[in-house]
Amino acid sequence: MSTILKWAGSKAGIMPALSIHLPQGKRLVEPFAGSCAVMMNTDYPQYLIADINPDLINLYRQVKEHSRPFIVMAAQMFNQNANYEDYYRIRAEFNLCLSLTLLQRAVYFLYLNRHGYRGLCRYNQKGGFNTPFAKNDTAYFPLAEIEAFAIKAQRATFICADFKETLQMVEGGDVVYCDPPYDGTFSQYFGEGFGKEQHCQLASMLSGIAESNTVVCSNSDNEFTRQLYSKFHTSSVTAPRSIGSKAGASKRGAEIIATNVRHLPYIGFEKAISGSQSAEMQAAE
Repeated sequence: MSTILKWAGSKAGIMPALSIHLPQGKRLVEPFAGSCAVMMNTDYPQYLIADINPDLINLYRQVKEHSRPFIVMAAQMFNQNANYEDYYRIRAEFNLCLSLTLLQRAVYFLYLNRHGYRGLCRYNQKGGFNTPFAKNDTAYFPLAEIEAFAIKAQRATFICADFKETLQMVEGGDVVYCDPPYDGTFSQYFGEGFGKEQHCQLASMLSGIAESNTVVCSNSDNEFTRQLYSKFHTSSVTAPRSIGSKAGASKRGAEIIATNVRHLPYIGFEKAISGSQSAEMQAAE
């Protein structure tokens, strides 16, 4: 299933490979929300979705709680603001106008994402959104994706928190999936960035959680990450690239999926969803 946002590093393209490592559980915990591709392509009873970016979490909360007015306002903004000048005016308002409501900020954020360069989400040192305009793209208004997200989001709790805070909330029966900014790639996503120190902290916390919960983590496939997750089982996948020298419609890069469980039964999306629907029908009866 497609997502509301276009997103550099989205997992939508590798879900068949990733899903075989995600077992059933009471809740999926994601400390790095991104485009919510994993949430939208799995079928857990509950989700805890976190990110350090308040604009991203605000968008998801507003769609969850106010989907109809969000759709109306966003459609109007897309229809009336389609060119280069419009984009930079709206970006300036987003960064400087303190009177914007949370709902308005969410609408602006969607507009900037869909009109910005290749799903890049970037901020300057002052906290201003500074992704450039996508000159050659025709912006897509994701109506169906917003409506589907609004339904799925009723199972989710969205929090603005870093990975350390989020992982401390893991409970028994949770499945943990982490998709941090990749080693060796663009990491100045929000705040102070995500370097090797943060990668080491994340791996250390995941090793502790792995003693009682299923843990899955994606990252670049290189010597550093292989060593970092040497106590985990790792498999290689190739994923589309939308940013950097390898970007392009046919360009792909190597990634690893690291997990503390070697083999998991693949129940597939359709079986998982039909099983959930059958349980819900039985409960209703």
